[in-house]
Amino acid sequence: MKSLMTYQTARMTMPLVALVCLAIGWVFGRWRRGVKENRGEAAVRRYLSKHLQSPHYHLLNNVTLPIQDGTTQIDHILVSRFGIFVLEAKHYTGWIFGSPGAPQWTQVIYRNRYTFQNPFHQNRKHVAAVERLLEFLPPEQFHSVVVFTGDAIFRSERPSGVVSLGELRQLIAGFDVEVISENRLQFCVGRLECQRKALTRQTDIEHVAHLNRKFGNVG
Repeated sequence: MKSLMTYQTARMTMPLVALVCLAIGWVFGRWRRGVKENRGEAAVRRYLSKHLQSPHYHLLNNVTLPIQDGTTQIDHILVSRFGIFVLEAKHYTGWIFGSPGAPQWTQVIYRNRYTFQNPFHQNRKHVAAVERLLEFLPPEQFHSVVVFTGDAIFRSERPSGVVSLGELRQLIAGFDVEVISENRLQFCVGRLECQRKALTRQTDIEHVAHLNRKFGNVG
């Protein structure tokens, strides 16, 4: 009920379309959460919801946005007075080896080695999709963050912009200059809510088909 009241007390200057989209996002937020959310994403959502709250921060989770040749799925978008943070959550154990420019990173658990896509490359596409949608904001107001939520340890030098869950609040708090007005923040949230695709099984099928066309069979 408290969350619903925030919509009722929103500024009258807020665009009607943005206000409607915010309301829709609130109504379906819990439903989206239950449909698809992995362990890492759940941990990041809980952490951000606890430590970084409105009116200066607005969190969107599991956002599927249209792109030129399909869709892209984004774990979290934190819209704030201090910039737009696009977050990729990774839940891993073991040792991690990787560099910003490498196409793949490596996870080592005992004598077993596994490779996975460089999350920086993965998140770069996410940031680009959000930038296109919020084209009225300058590029320096968008920030890419990769969050490791498990107990993995980096055995190579950890790249800038990669943090553990416990370090996430400090990283975001380091951006303490207000660069986005309250009205513009509301407009950004409204546009994202209106443009995101509904989280359905069909959305997932279309996204996987897009990945298969680009990278081969991914499941």
